[in-house]
Amino acid sequence: MGTLLGFDYGVKKIGIAVGQTVTATATPVITLQAKQQKPDWDKISDLIKTWQPEALVVGMPFDLDDTEAENAPHAQRFARQLEGRYHLPVHMADERLTSMVALQELKGKRIQYGDADAFAAKLILETWLSEH
Repeated sequence: MGTLLGFDYGVKKIGIAVGQTVTATATPVITLQAKQQKPDWDKISDLIKTWQPEALVVGMPFDLDDTEAENAPHAQRFARQLEGRYHLPVHMADERLTSMVALQELKGKRIQYGDADAFAAKLILETWLSEH
């Protein structure tokens, strides 16, 4: 039982959510902008230090036909980097349709740039929590 961080990885921005194994729920936290197409490791480190997660969950992009999406290798690389930097277990979770669902959930609400990415990270993390 504990805290997890979930990531909706993108080359330009990364949505991040925090979740609890006890409740199997998650909350959007922030969307970080990439710096020269690289993750903002300083801010990710701050989040790791603040939340002290027991594990991390990264969204794995799939197409609707169950094949890996074009950006899947980038998400897998990001997951390996997280594991190498923070020495925490990193799990991959199917992120199919999470961005679309996030935009639907936020429709009509006042949102800021990147809110959908953090909300997608919430959905990714909740999907993983419900399956485990």
